[in-house]
Amino acid sequence: MRLALYQPDIPQNTGTILRLAACLGVPVDLIGPAGFDFSDRSFRRAGLDYLDHVELVRHESFETFEQARALRTPPARLVLLTTHAETAHFEFGFSDGDVLLLGRESAGVPAAVHDVADARVRIPVRAGLRSLNIAVAAAMVLGEALRQTGGFPGRQ
Repeated sequence: MRLALYQPDIPQNTGTILRLAACLGVPVDLIGPAGFDFSDRSFRRAGLDYLDHVELVRHESFETFEQARALRTPPARLVLLTTHAETAHFEFGFSDGDVLLLGRESAGVPAAVHDVADARVRIPVRAGLRSLNIAVAAAMVLGEALRQTGGFPGRQ
């Protein structure tokens, strides 16, 4: 299981997601360009002392991310978290090798990325409300995915 962040805009959300990933032992792919400097120095300046505890891979673009994903054996399934999905996250059957892709806070992902996704899931929210904070959404969906696959740290 992996998390992937598509061109993140807000460093605080990215930091929260990296901390989540470090605590749960889930690798993260950062797909650029980002709306901020996502160098190690920048994260350390923001006080992210968890950076040493997360497997972090930076990709210059979605294309380089896709090239790396294609090399995984077995190929990793790309699961997009989006408000435009029909399937609720708790109704979806997650697999160990899934990559959970989160879009930009300001704009999600473009149609071309939607088209590449192997699956799309959403978190149901009350009518009239748009969406949850991206870090909260990441925690909810990752939690469900790890519950289904038995991937929580220390679980026998």
